[in-house]
Amino acid sequence: MDTLAKLRAGQLAGLKRLDLSCGLTEFPAEIFQLADSLEILNLSGNALSSLPDDLHRLTRLRILFCSDNQFTELPACLGQCAQLSMIGFKANRIEHVPGEALPPLLRWLILTDNCIEQLPEELGQRPLLQKLMLAGNRLQQLPASMANCERLELIRLAANHFTELPDTLLSLPALSWLAYAGNPLREDASAQRAADNTPNIAWSQLTLGQKLGEGASGVIYQAQWSAPGQPVQSVAVKLYKGSITSDGSPLNEMNACIAAGQHPNLIKVLGRVVGAPDDQAALVMQLIDPSFLNLAALPSFETCSRDVYADSTRFTGDSALRIARGIAAAAGHLHAQGICHGDLYAHNILFNARGDCLLGDFGAACFHTVDDSPQSRALQRIEVRAFGILLGELLERIDSGLSDRQRSELLGLQQRCIQPDVLARPGFAQVIRLLS
Repeated sequence: MDTLAKLRAGQLAGLKRLDLSCGLTEFPAEIFQLADSLEILNLSGNALSSLPDDLHRLTRLRILFCSDNQFTELPACLGQCAQLSMIGFKANRIEHVPGEALPPLLRWLILTDNCIEQLPEELGQRPLLQKLMLAGNRLQQLPASMANCERLELIRLAANHFTELPDTLLSLPALSWLAYAGNPLREDASAQRAADNTPNIAWSQLTLGQKLGEGASGVIYQAQWSAPGQPVQSVAVKLYKGSITSDGSPLNEMNACIAAGQHPNLIKVLGRVVGAPDDQAALVMQLIDPSFLNLAALPSFETCSRDVYADSTRFTGDSALRIARGIAAAAGHLHAQGICHGDLYAHNILFNARGDCLLGDFGAACFHTVDDSPQSRALQRIEVRAFGILLGELLERIDSGLSDRQRSELLGLQQRCIQPDVLARPGFAQVIRLLS
């Protein structure tokens, strides 16, 4: 982490990224010394409540993070920053978002965990808007102008005050990843009941081992489960955090994970933990064989809503098709339970060399009614577009094993999945038939 002392000593000339977290209460004027080079500025974790009106002097600034500060309003000066495309003000106290605070090139806006009740109409007048994070606010509606957001691909509305989903979202041509759990919506009761039908596992029966991983919603440990009268079993235990994540509430994630039920391409839930210290929410799940790896890494600042694949990630036609069939089958199973995954991405898929695969991370999962209503169909077809993007990424990385005819047919299916007319996309039942 670059220090304020180095900045003031003039030792950071030409710097493109500056990270400052040192209890700041005012914006350091010395940052303007970097006006000709600074592209990424991270001021998260301070005590700031304002930014200078002439912030636009940072002419190359593309990305600004001011999370975990004390802002009550999104600073209007942001709108004057000509190159600014990514803005992050998570976990502040923001109540007001002025229209003039939204820069013309806005692509990625993070306002998670604030106190926002209303958004400006100008939000729908930012044609490059691609990713919008609004979980954990007080919103009841979205601006009507958002019907114009033809490039918007990901939106997080979880843990707000919506009583119904905005109709404008359901017909957006590019929307692929939608999260809305934790709102007072009319959700399907059978899916909620399913969340209560999992076995309870006493904390005292579990012995935690090494940490396997950590995400925004919780920490996963390897563990030994000693059930009465049963041989000791190696399992994974996920301990959930209580705070709002970019996707929504970790407890909503846990309920969706349970309600999903059993499927060969989903990570098996063995039970809900009871009696954990401080009553922390936790699940016991199957321990995944170490031969399984993440299919891709999270999106980068540059790719925004697209995962990043390692250059070495290549497939045979057979293994790629096994992955596509497995994930389509898992998503189809979820839809039959009245659940949309909400984050159907390669970075949430584990796979091995044969093409065996598992879909994980239910942080953005949401319930919908199990019927054939236009709203349920639209929610499912939004997720089909996410699958279409995944299928395209797999096809780009196939080295061998596909005939020209097979490739042409798969590209045709991929195009049908991502077409802009939401309800004209195939459902997963049809996708599975075509892949088979």
